[in-house]
Amino acid sequence: MGTDLLQGHLDLLLLSALSRGPCHGYAVAEALRARSGGVIRLAEGTLYPALHRLETQGALRSRWAVVAGRRRRVYALTSTGRRALAREAKGWDLFSSGVRAVLQQGS
Repeated sequence: MGTDLLQGHLDLLLLSALSRGPCHGYAVAEALRARSGGVIRLAEGTLYPALHRLETQGALRSRWAVVAGRRRRVYALTSTGRRALAREAKGWDLFSSGVRAVLQQGS
């Protein structure tokens, strides 16, 4: 999926991936890739700045942990992040149903 299509929806995707539990950045990217059937592939230059931004905003917290013998930064949702996820998901539902309605009228 192109970066331009991800803009505006990246926070929703990251928050959703982390709603299943804490994990490190690479695991977040792999979860999104797997859950999307390979459609969503995040580059490191997109993923890590977004995770850091969400942490700065208070939607995520992070800690260092050893995962599979490697030291990694593990991210988890905060209560602020859970509220943001609910808000973003509601916005996505509204937006996607609007786009669907437009596309169906065009057929």
